Amino acid sequence: MPQDSKQGELFRGGQALDSRPLAARMTPQSLDEFFGQEKILGPGRMLRRLIESKKFSSAIFFGPPGCGKTGLAAIVSRSIDSKVEAINAVAAGVADIKKALEAARYDLSLGKPTLLVVDEIHHFNRSQQDALLPAVERGEVMMIGLTTENPSFSVNAALLSRVTAFEFEPLSEDDLKRLMERALKDEPRGLGAYKAELSPEAAAHLLRFCGGDARRLLNALELAVLSTAPVNGRRRVSLEVAEESIQRRQIRYDKKSDDHYDHISAFIKSMRGSDPDAALYWMAKMLAAGEDPRFIARRILICAAEDVGLADFRALLIADAAFKAVESLGMPEARIPLAEAVVYVAAAPKSNSAYLAVDAALSEVKTGPRREVPLHLRDANMDAESRGHGAGYKYAHDYPGHYVKQEYMPEPVRFYEPGSLGGEAEIKKRLDALRARAGSGGDGQD
Repeated sequence: MPQDSKQGELFRGGQALDSRPLAARMTPQSLDEFFGQEKILGPGRMLRRLIESKKFSSAIFFGPPGCGKTGLAAIVSRSIDSKVEAINAVAAGVADIKKALEAARYDLSLGKPTLLVVDEIHHFNRSQQDALLPAVERGEVMMIGLTTENPSFSVNAALLSRVTAFEFEPLSEDDLKRLMERALKDEPRGLGAYKAELSPEAAAHLLRFCGGDARRLLNALELAVLSTAPVNGRRRVSLEVAEESIQRRQIRYDKKSDDHYDHISAFIKSMRGSDPDAALYWMAKMLAAGEDPRFIARRILICAAEDVGLADFRALLIADAAFKAVESLGMPEARIPLAEAVVYVAAAPKSNSAYLAVDAALSEVKTGPRREVPLHLRDANMDAESRGHGAGYKYAHDYPGHYVKQEYMPEPVRFYEPGSLGGEAEIKKRLDALRARAGSGGDGQD
């Protein structure tokens, strides 16, 4: 069965520690060495209780890279008395899965349970996931699935209902700092033998630019230490070396996962909440991660229509102009009209009255009484004489104030209630006056 060699060695051991990357060597060997994930692994939490009681059941660990998913799976494998099989979903097919499950059933008949660790489980298609289902359901194998994807999007409901999903978060700067300090001091597994020191600026740079990813931090730390020449037996890592070792901040944003939806949600809610700075930040993060600027421009259009509405009609015009500019310019120049539209929409007065009104009207069309067009409103071009279409219609421009009371809707329902901010305050003032005239009797004229 195809195995991922690096992960296989993590669970089985056997490769010399000093030949492996620092991140692999520093993989926690016990819960005492595990940093972070207090929400799911803190004292008294269910996941910790399961591991400590050695009564672990099938689970999925999901979260961003370098947050400890694989390390914790290795701790679980060492804490329970079972055979461990590790496969990578990218390389393993249905035949590989069935072979592993057959071996697990045989070992279980001899009294030896099996823990199956499936890395990148989100790459399994439906048939591959279905192949796992019966064995997981019957308890013939314990499974830990590892994935950077939200399992609600990538794992089918039947398999998901038979496991417990635990969400891992990016490591905090404090957790990363503790991990870095341990790696610098640890001689058997870390960099202690090199007697390395980091300047405060170098340490801060690595912590800030690793993006909460412990693996990225340790890889950069190892590179920085090994590339620094010793002076009087010590290696002093400068900011310049640290910058060369981790040249670009990692942006955690996957356009195919819920990161995509979380960021666009934060973006829209920031504009709706009138915070242009937050909106600009989320937009910049999406653009830096390679998001399609047209996707962002469409969301600005939606926000301008839905959340600003008639409180400032110019917001929709500016958003539309920005969308057209994106189509014409492309990146990186398109960032400028996008930013202008974001700032304008975020800073504009807000009203969702038209949005609520059209939804109320659609609901009335679907569930309200059936209404036909009154004769006086029907088109008179063809059927005026034969069918009376248009007879009695009052032309509003012939009346004072260009308004006259007449029936425009049988059994009228009020859908639109204007807000009181921005330009909509004027709309409200006019409509209130017209509605008062219409309710005064007669033809609504002064």
